[in-house]
Amino acid sequence: MTGPLRDQPWGLKVMEYAIIKCCPNHRVNRMVWHQGGILALTYLAYTCYHMTRKPMSVVKNVLSFNCSTLSPPPNFLINSSNRDTWCDWAPFDTADAPALLGILDSAFLFAYAAAMFLSGFIAERVNLRYFLTFGMLASGISCYLFGIARPYNIHNLWYFVLVQAVGGVFQTSGWPGVVTVVGNWFGKGKRGLIFGIWNSHTSLGNILGSLIAAEFVESDWGLSFMVPGIIMGLIGFIIFLFLVPNPIDIGCIPPVSPKYRKLDAAHSSDEGSSADECENIHNRLTYRCAYREQVDVDDIENVRSETSPILPRHRHIQESDRGNAIGFMKAMMIPGVVEYSLSLFFAKLVSYTFLYWLPLYIAASTTYSTTSSANLSTFFDVGGIIGAIAAGVLSDYSGTSALTCAVMLGFAVPMLFVYDYIGSTSLATTILLLLIVGLLVNGPYALITTAVSAELGTHPSLGNNSKALATVTAIIDDMLALLLLSRLVYRDVKLFRRRRRIV
Repeated sequence: MTGPLRDQPWGLKVMEYAIIKCCPNHRVNRMVWHQGGILALTYLAYTCYHMTRKPMSVVKNVLSFNCSTLSPPPNFLINSSNRDTWCDWAPFDTADAPALLGILDSAFLFAYAAAMFLSGFIAERVNLRYFLTFGMLASGISCYLFGIARPYNIHNLWYFVLVQAVGGVFQTSGWPGVVTVVGNWFGKGKRGLIFGIWNSHTSLGNILGSLIAAEFVESDWGLSFMVPGIIMGLIGFIIFLFLVPNPIDIGCIPPVSPKYRKLDAAHSSDEGSSADECENIHNRLTYRCAYREQVDVDDIENVRSETSPILPRHRHIQESDRGNAIGFMKAMMIPGVVEYSLSLFFAKLVSYTFLYWLPLYIAASTTYSTTSSANLSTFFDVGGIIGAIAAGVLSDYSGTSALTCAVMLGFAVPMLFVYDYIGSTSLATTILLLLIVGLLVNGPYALITTAVSAELGTHPSLGNNSKALATVTAIIDDMLALLLLSRLVYRDVKLFRRRRRIV
């Protein structure tokens, strides 16, 4: 008999209670069912994280426009309170508006980079359901607070800087949280394709953020932030109701590390066909949990047999699976962490430049309106979805993640020059080049931050310690970002001080 199961989500309890009442004798493959749910929930969660990051790039076009060159939207009533700010917004209505908007980006990214390391360590030590729920609610509130500046007529630069910095801190809860949850539920089989499809949440979030922001940007830019913030808060509540961070939380044995894999002549492939059954003692539902790896006989004390209906020694398995949280230096010594971290930094530098400035660049280099520029920028993220899947497939097929990343990044360099040179010549050319550049830039970005992170976080040198995953993910996601962003912050502060002296 197992000990009491860990804290289970309320929504999941209700669903299982309904299943018991409706189909008391029904037996289903519960592990597959839960894995599908985990992919869906984490996909939805991180889509929202990026959805709330994107509006800033769209709204920049109206925060810094010159009203004298534009006409107000139809049915827009100009009065004494908005006569000078209907199409721009103080303090971003001066000649150095790009520098001030750059300060907002730096505030977000600097806070994000500084807090990411701490967030990774915290994610290893707390219940990830509460961690993600709190992070999503706080991020949604931060996004909402930026939007209320318009109806409340807030023009203080430091208010915007503070909101951006706070948002950056809470946004760090997303990536270590979702990657660790997915890593807990999936084994070490070929995961490039799965993670490639799953990682499209980044691009989808950018697309949704752009479309929602574009819908309101020319009429009420505050709603461009408030609507995504509300949506994120609602999805955070859904995460609280249904997310199960680890298989052991519902009484199932998690996938076994390759270190403990046993090669069987009858089942020599990585896919395997063995199955374990575990019973949820709390609600008496029967689970059929399928696994890709078999358990070594040396690990027999942890698992009774492949057909055992219950989990023996639940606490022992829990400790073995979760392990002790590892330190920063030990995570840095995992082979490949430093190299992939440096590679990701530069890929992320390009990706985030497009994330924050592409709509403004399109509007400045073409004759398209603010709304059209925002909608057009989504093609970069459509290409990113294709690139993430392509990189995952190539990595699975070749077994060479580093080579896949190197080839795609190598082609990305000349394509960026091509886009800069002829990207604004025609609509068709712009769309085609945005698709290609998005594919080549976001492909390796997605591969490193998902499949590679999960692989390094469960490296054989760590044994069966899944707690390394959050730390490795945090390091790979932001190593050196804090140091290099400090130079940009220093530059932006100098520009701001210069502006104050002029005023």
